[in-house]
Amino acid sequence: MRPSNVYRLGLKELRSLRYDPVLIFLIAYAFSIAVYSPAKWVRLELDNAAVGIVDEDHSPLSRQIGDALREPYFQPPARLQIDQIDPAMERGLYTFVLDIPPEFQADLLAGRRPRIQLNVDATAMTQAGLGSGYIERILGDETRAFLTRTRAEPELPVRLVTRIAFNPNGESSWFLGPMQIINQITLLAIVLTGAAVIREREHGTIEHLLVMPLTPAEIMLAKVWSNGLVIVVASLLSLLLVVHAVLGVPLRGSLTLFTVGMALYVFSLTAIGIFLATVARSMPQFGLLSIPVFLVIYMLSGANTPFESMPEPVQWVMRFSPATHFVAFAQDVLSRGAGLPVVWESLLAVTVIGAVFFAGALARFRKTVSLTKI
Repeated sequence: MRPSNVYRLGLKELRSLRYDPVLIFLIAYAFSIAVYSPAKWVRLELDNAAVGIVDEDHSPLSRQIGDALREPYFQPPARLQIDQIDPAMERGLYTFVLDIPPEFQADLLAGRRPRIQLNVDATAMTQAGLGSGYIERILGDETRAFLTRTRAEPELPVRLVTRIAFNPNGESSWFLGPMQIINQITLLAIVLTGAAVIREREHGTIEHLLVMPLTPAEIMLAKVWSNGLVIVVASLLSLLLVVHAVLGVPLRGSLTLFTVGMALYVFSLTAIGIFLATVARSMPQFGLLSIPVFLVIYMLSGANTPFESMPEPVQWVMRFSPATHFVAFAQDVLSRGAGLPVVWESLLAVTVIGAVFFAGALARFRKTVSLTKI
């Protein structure tokens, strides 16, 4: 294998990209608008939740509870009648409907333990879980303040001190911004490299390459480094300009270390893309094959839900995916400021998995080239 051949073939790939405005627009869109929009507007915390109140007590305490449901966590509470609860919940008008029963304040002052009903629309899972806790805390605070005329916490034998590290304000964009970049890397690294192989076959240019003194490894490596270079550069620009500058997400770790890890991750994904391209026989087949592979790799990588909460068999299988290790690596470096002594195992895992996929893709690619020669 001659490095000069790999270099020149890679330049050919870059020139073909240069004259493909649709593909250039796709890459620019993927690492700008597609990163900014979800990170900016998708909210994982409780925000602007629709809430209704059925006040059957009409007491100072019930009005005090209603006034405590404030923005930005909740919309101004809508006043409902008791027979409007079910129709409103069925139509999805409110995430929460609080029903304060008659004689609630009187029963509380008499020492009884009255009950309040909170109806929750659990189809909105994030807001339902967080909002229930918020409302429960508000009810406790307002009831205690009404009975004791003070909002001071009762003295407990144990004092709980909460320290929120790495994202003290709980900003969704600090998590979603880097994860969206990983999402775009995973998609484009598989699709661009695999599509390049399919395009060579469909346009007949693979025959031109076969009559030249080139090896399958040279052709593969050329596609890996050229497409990988484009993705790495676009990802770094997106990280610095979109995530850090525009969204204001702090980058605590070494940018050089993250770039090295990203290059290894792109190497693994491009090998997967070439492997899928050797299995598919046309561009539509490759598209249908790559979409479920991408979804499984990304959705079960720990980028959307905690990896530890998945079933153990799924965790065991997904440890053979490079995305699982790279997501952990990116979170350690970008969010926690970890160095090489902490993340070297993730880098090693990504490298080994990439080498295995590259060997399998090379074996399949050689077989495909041999069939094409015949």
